[in-house]
Amino acid sequence: MPKTEFYIINYELLYKRLPDLSKLNIKTIVCDEVHNLRSKTTQKYKAVKKLAGQSSVSYRIGLSGTPIYNRGSEIWPIVDILKPGLLGSFKEFCEYFCYVNEKGKAIVLENKRASLRNELQKHVMLRRKKSDVLKELKDKVRYKEVIDADTEYYLEELDKIWTRLEEEQKDAETEFKKSASYQRAIQSERQVAGIAKLPHVINFVKNIMEIEESVVVFCHHKVIHKLLHEKLEEFSPVSIIGGQSDSMRQDQIDKFQKGESKLMIAGLRAGNVGINLTRAKYVIFAELDWSPAIHRQAEDRLHRIGQKNTVFAYYLIGNGTLDDHVANILVDKSYEIDSILDEKSDTYENKDKAKLILAQIHDKISSK
Repeated sequence: MPKTEFYIINYELLYKRLPDLSKLNIKTIVCDEVHNLRSKTTQKYKAVKKLAGQSSVSYRIGLSGTPIYNRGSEIWPIVDILKPGLLGSFKEFCEYFCYVNEKGKAIVLENKRASLRNELQKHVMLRRKKSDVLKELKDKVRYKEVIDADTEYYLEELDKIWTRLEEEQKDAETEFKKSASYQRAIQSERQVAGIAKLPHVINFVKNIMEIEESVVVFCHHKVIHKLLHEKLEEFSPVSIIGGQSDSMRQDQIDKFQKGESKLMIAGLRAGNVGINLTRAKYVIFAELDWSPAIHRQAEDRLHRIGQKNTVFAYYLIGNGTLDDHVANILVDKSYEIDSILDEKSDTYENKDKAKLILAQIHDKISSK
């Protein structure tokens, strides 16, 4: 590689180019969107950790608006890159700051969160909220809105999911295959929940469209994205979805921002970062993600520089589905994250999460 002052590389390529980068006597490392390094088992984490540990490196900087995605213990791998040893080994960190829940996950103890925040602020974290730096930015208000759902359809589909899961578990020869079948089942449940409440989501969106000029709707599954487009065709919606070319994606954003379309339908993980949707002040979540950070990033497509109005975020919870359980998990995670980062209370995890949810599915079916 040629000698130059700056090298810019994405995380996915870093592991492959590590031998080349290791020869450059790098003095400063800046990790943008440092939450991408929250898992210490990934190749990108190991590559950054090795590069940051070189004797030539004097400065390590991490940048992120959402350094914690799910649980407070995710901060340890990030801090271990930026200031190795500050929080001890992961085992020491867990023994002092955390308890292990029934799923084997390390959760930062409530009475230790202030102490952890103080350590971070004293040694490694410069935390600035939007209210501190963007004085002109209006508030962001969240609502949890319970809407009706087709529970008969939902329970019938859950029965099929459970039957299929039981058969797959019997035939599964390895833990990997068992885990894969759990994940398929939980994805199926989330999609069924989305379809069960879809007619009421449509009505909710139409009601908002009557009183507001521009609206953004986030969903997760492609089938829900497609159905939303079909049912809301009268508004000529634009869209962001995985698989779009960069030019197509930008064209859709431009049409929305210029007011050529009043409705944007976006994939929750495709449209949650790197775009500006300040034309709207209403954002509706037709489906829920497991991570509070995904929702916050999606909200902040509207709630950012250029937004002159209060942003209203509606989370639509399907009555009689497991949406409410997912919403409660999001609240618990948000409380932990907020109390660590901001002094306020506002992986292989999928397998354990799936078991918990599917046990509840079974309870629902058994009680029919």
